[in-house]
Formats: sequence, structure tokens, C-alpha cells
Amino acid sequence: MKLKAITFSYDDGVLQDRRLIEIFNKYNLKATFNINSELLGLDGALVRDGVNINHTKNKPEDVKFVYDGHEVAVHTLTHPNLTGIEDDKEVIRQVEQDRLNLSELCGYEVLGMAYPCGGVNCNDRVADIIKNKTPIKYARTIDTTKSFDLYPDLYQYKGTVHHHAEWNKMLELGKDFLELKTDTPKVFYIWGHAYEFDIFPERWEMFEEFCKMISGKDDIFYGTNLEVLTGEWK
Repeated sequence: MKLKAITFSYDDGVLQDRRLIEIFNKYNLKATFNINSELLGLDGALVRDGVNINHTKNKPEDVKFVYDGHEVAVHTLTHPNLTGIEDDKEVIRQVEQDRLNLSELCGYEVLGMAYPCGGVNCNDRVADIIKNKTPIKYARTIDTTKSFDLYPDLYQYKGTVHHHAEWNKMLELGKDFLELKTDTPKVFYIWGHAYEFDIFPERWEMFEEFCKMISGKDDIFYGTNLEVLTGEWK
């Protein structure tokens, strides 16, 4: 039995996911991609750190093959901040209809989720609605712990580190995780947006080196968010 696991989570369903998946597949790593089904196929752009970034989404008909071998998860239909929606039924609709849409596109039942938007994007009320009124098994926040401990609340789950905002910390934690000896389950959970690599393009190759470094270890389970957070690997 393995007591260490690594998983990745990436939001928005953007075209840059394709390049990222090539890296993951090269090193037999697994990731979860959180998608807004009603925004699929839309062209878009963002400005991050003064850099113009492509934010075009993959087309609906491409979802199944683009994300094959990885997990597709809910990111709501249209990316609203759920804490600002007073009507419980609309919170449920944003989550459950996205889940159903994605399940149809992927050909399997989607059961995971990441909350959309920055700032305060979840609270106890929203988490309770998702837990009790939908089939969702876990929902990730944007907060990070810098810890390898499994976060106790699966419906307000905090990952370990954000790959862009906490780049140097991610590299440091990667080395720490490889050296870690443990007798209890530990998880290295990395999340972000694939388009963020375009802000500093050299990080694409640096991230591939990071993936190479952490891959292929006999004492580590490599899985999707659903497999790692709710599975029986531990």
C-alpha cells in the first residue's frame, strides 16, 4: 500500500490544457480539469501581470478526446461566484447542470468540482448545498495549505500549492515530498490554470522538468482528484 499521492487540478477548460496534458501523459501523471460547460468553444483573452493571454476554451465536441485518461470535473455552467447567489436552486442548477452536461460529453459520470472565481468563492452554506443536494463527491477551493496533510473538509477542500502564485514553493515542496517518509497518508495537490504558463513561457519547460522529477516513484500513487481524495489508494 502506498501512503503518498500526487494530483493536479486545472481550471477553465482552455486550449493550453492540451499542451499541459501532453506533459502529464509523457510522465504518466494524472490531473483533473474543471470546466464550465456553457462557456466551451468561446474565444477569449485575459491580461495577467501585464501580459495578454489567450483564454479560448476547448470546443464541446473535443472534450472527450482532449481530456481522455484524466478527470473532467464541474466548474459551474458560467463561472459565477456561488456565494453571491441567494437562490439555492440556482446554486444547484449551476453545479448539477454543468455536471450533467460534462457527463454527457465525457461518457462517464462526473463527480468532482472546483469552485469558480477568486476571493471568497465558497462558504459553509454553498458547501452544504453541494454536499446535500448534488452527487458531487468533493469541491476544491482556491486556498492552499503548503501542507501534505489531507484536508479534512472534502467540500471546501484546500490544495497544497498554486503552481503560478507559489511557483518557488511548489518546487521546494516537490523535493520535500520525494524525500518524505510517512506512516500516514500524505497528498501533494497542485492546482492552477494552464494559461498561466504563458505569462512566463519559460515555465512550460521548467514545469516539464518538475513533472519528470516527481514522476515514476514506486512509493507514490499518481491519480486524479477523485481517485486521490475519495479513493482507496491509502
